[in-house]
Amino acid sequence: MITKLFLERYDKVGLIFLGIMATIAIFVPLSNLLLPTDSFLHVPTYVMSLIGKYLCYAILALSLDLVWGYCGILSLGHGAFFALGGYAMGMYLMRQIGARGVYGNPDLPDFMVFLNWKVLPWFWYGFDMFPFALLMMALVPGLLAFLFGWLAFRSRVTGVYLSIITQAMTYALLLAFFRNDMGFGGNNGLTDFKDILGFSIQAQGTRAALFFATALLLILSYVLARWMVTTAFGKVLIAVRDAESRTRFLGYRVEHFKLLVFTVSAAMAGLAGALYVPQVGIINPSEFSPANSIEAVIWVAVGGRGTLVGAALGAVVVNFLKTWFTTGFLAPYWLFMLGGLFIFVTLAMPKGIVGTLQDWSARRRERATYTEKSAQKIAEQGE
Repeated sequence: MITKLFLERYDKVGLIFLGIMATIAIFVPLSNLLLPTDSFLHVPTYVMSLIGKYLCYAILALSLDLVWGYCGILSLGHGAFFALGGYAMGMYLMRQIGARGVYGNPDLPDFMVFLNWKVLPWFWYGFDMFPFALLMMALVPGLLAFLFGWLAFRSRVTGVYLSIITQAMTYALLLAFFRNDMGFGGNNGLTDFKDILGFSIQAQGTRAALFFATALLLILSYVLARWMVTTAFGKVLIAVRDAESRTRFLGYRVEHFKLLVFTVSAAMAGLAGALYVPQVGIINPSEFSPANSIEAVIWVAVGGRGTLVGAALGAVVVNFLKTWFTTGFLAPYWLFMLGGLFIFVTLAMPKGIVGTLQDWSARRRERATYTEKSAQKIAEQGE
């Protein structure tokens, strides 16, 4: 019974995606830890961390596709939720340094000592405990999304106006976090992390555990998002996307549906940012850059809006290309490449990679069915 319900919830593409992710989550860390470095199947630690970063971006893209692909909310500020989750993790990691910092202060991070802060700000309290920090990683982005959405959706702000407001929100946070008196490290941000849950953050085993946690979060995020869009709740979301006024006329409280999915999406993005920070080793205000949020939109468009799997695939593909382009002589041309890729997808594959492949598959099945029926009809006439 449970197996039947599970299979009914997921299409073939979704099951393949879950299978691939489960394999990656298990194989990559074990390969890194157990296989000798000269083995063909050994995954080096730096490659594992790089893939882990891609998976964090995939979660961000998935969260964006949940609101844009299924509810029609084009958020150009989702990078802000990603960054807030990252800062929550960064604050926890900074509190773990203790007296091992440059200035040896057991309570204050080095940047606070450098700026002559005398006491720890109140909003840093509790971040020395991981459960509290974990709660903040999802709660802070979710609360910001709830407050923003409550004001915007009840005022029936939609379309390009909502997109501009979300972009203004992340730009305002960018400017605020650049200030030294905000208590978040200013322009330099938070870095020089040493431990997480008592384990060295640079240890090979810790890196493998972070990768596994990231892959697991991507799987769970996809399961949650897929559940949301395939239930009756998801049908209403699609109705809101396609005909919001008509859906409201039918008696649905549209703003409640939009607010819930927007809040869940922001919390998901925050957790992705939290796992991103220990794998890259730094979090600074540049993560709030509006360009990052716009780039996330491109990931979703390239992979396939409204497919979930496509959003995750687009994030991995585009960031792989970015790594390849920016590590050689082609680095100055990356933005041209990104713009060209977006234009090509918009004109040639408006449904993205996954959406286009699904359309081709559907047309092929239709042709096969038509051919089969035609052959059967001819055979019947011959008899």
